[in-house]
Amino acid sequence: MEQPEATNMKAGFVALIGAPNAGKSTLLNSLVGSKVSIVSRKVQTTRALVRGIAIEGDAQIVFVDTPGIFKPKRRLDRAMVTSAWGGAGDADVIALLLDVRKGVDEEAEAILEKLPDLKQPKVLILNKIDLIERSKLLDIAAKLNEKVPFLHTFMISALKGDGIEKLKRQLAELMPEGHWLYPEDQISDAPLRMLAAEITREKIYERLHEELPYQSTVETDQWQQRPDGSVRIEQTVFVERDSQRKIVLGKGGQTIKAIGQAARKEISEVAEAPVHLFIFVKVRENWSDDPERYREMGLEFPRG
Repeated sequence: MEQPEATNMKAGFVALIGAPNAGKSTLLNSLVGSKVSIVSRKVQTTRALVRGIAIEGDAQIVFVDTPGIFKPKRRLDRAMVTSAWGGAGDADVIALLLDVRKGVDEEAEAILEKLPDLKQPKVLILNKIDLIERSKLLDIAAKLNEKVPFLHTFMISALKGDGIEKLKRQLAELMPEGHWLYPEDQISDAPLRMLAAEITREKIYERLHEELPYQSTVETDQWQQRPDGSVRIEQTVFVERDSQRKIVLGKGGQTIKAIGQAARKEISEVAEAPVHLFIFVKVRENWSDDPERYREMGLEFPRG
């Protein structure tokens, strides 16, 4: 695909904001057509601002998947919420994503109160519409548009793909004129090392979401291209207590082995190469109070 004539080109940023588990990561992956953000049943899995890049006609749309906005209790929570609002403030368009089954709950209300402070055009995306009656859906849309003047309201199912193409077309029209910001074949500006760590973190959550607090983190320590075209990757999973380490390892190492197999398969798809993955599990007490860890996740360390 050739880049369009410079006169027709458009490019810009769309910030996806919403409460935890509204479906932002699923939507981002669906819009981009590839996996760029981890999807988990456990809330609060998107920690830093993951950017996914989609092409629609002459427009390049850079999606910023912000961490879910919620009432922060811990230091890590505060960093994530600050990061989310920062990502929204820098975008050309703000897209509020709402899980229609929850309706306008306390978390949605808190976001709606702050939205008027942001000057950019705003669109409303109602997700999971296949799980609710149409009359209730129209009622929610009307109530939200009374609170905030949304430019457009979209009704979608991110998981099934319903309404995604129309959403993408409309967002493309809202992008400012200008040269594309990234090479056309690039789908994310998250480096592969970080993406690989995110994939492994997702697999941990999928397997242990009831047993493990979300403060576990994964770092890619080594990414080595081998002469045969394969990649050797070493990763470390950090937990805060030895009891958590035992949970991640599992009896006879079975749990970490299964996590590694699932992660390796997906990382090799993203890296487009065979992958040899080695995962180590270490205890790092109070890592969530360590500024260095925040920098590695692309977050500002909140003082106080």
